[in-house]
Amino acid sequence: MPDAARSEIMDAAGLNRTITRLAHEIAERNRGVENLVLLGIRTRGLPLAERLNARINDIEGQMLPLGALDVTMYRDDVYQKIKQPEVQTTEIKFNIDGKTVVIVDDVLFTGRTIRAALDAIVDFGRPMAIQLAVLVDRGHRELPIHADYVGRVVQTTAGQEVRVKVREIDEQDRVYLVEAKKER
Repeated sequence: MPDAARSEIMDAAGLNRTITRLAHEIAERNRGVENLVLLGIRTRGLPLAERLNARINDIEGQMLPLGALDVTMYRDDVYQKIKQPEVQTTEIKFNIDGKTVVIVDDVLFTGRTIRAALDAIVDFGRPMAIQLAVLVDRGHRELPIHADYVGRVVQTTAGQEVRVKVREIDEQDRVYLVEAKKER
């Protein structure tokens, strides 16, 4: 994509600082990390959750139970957007009953992914509370969902997208604002 069509919102150092701040906010708001678990939404929410967990360990001296959540089949728009949805695995190898679950995702947009995540989580148990941490909140909600922890709020138009790149998947850490491709 030409440079004119995208602008950098966050570089690798900025992403690292943001993860550190989010980890501090999570530990502070919960008065420590007892009873907390992290669930990263596949695809890019999972590596962000892994990094948050490492940072929380640096701060609190404790690794949290960490799971991966695939919400594909819980989405209400799954077949409208994708003809052949690629279903990945959900891995929650611990009990979430009575726990405070922190959902981690890269971008909060319409709220539909998070609504799907909430549906998926209750299939695994009954948490005491569910919180949401996102790297970027770009607005344009279609559902009444908000994040408890936000790395960065980015004002966007309907014709723009926020693209998050993480080194575990994309071999780089960057967040871009890009002009969406127009349908022909």
